[in-house]
Amino acid sequence: MEINNDPRILHNKIENISNNISNKGNQDDEALKEVCKEFEAIFLQMMFKEMEKTVPEGGLIEKGMGTKAFEDMYIEEISKEMSKKDEGLGIGKMIYEQFKNGYVSL
Repeated sequence: MEINNDPRILHNKIENISNNISNKGNQDDEALKEVCKEFEAIFLQMMFKEMEKTVPEGGLIEKGMGTKAFEDMYIEEISKEMSKKDEGLGIGKMIYEQFKNGYVSL
């Protein structure tokens, strides 16, 4: 699962899926679940990056560009894995249910 941080792309994916949900049934249902999980992964990634900002910099070894790039990739992968595992935090499932029950319209 590739994470795209552009909210407009994610919104367009959700909009396209919700427009076609009644027409294609199961296939779009699975696609909606995937987009909701992707949204949860993006949310987690943003949350972890904000949390990382609270950790004071400094110490014995300075961080180089390689270390920062590695930490960003690590946060991205942790976010993906957390959203895939069972129900993740449940954010993706809640969003999915909101769309399926018609509580959210685009």
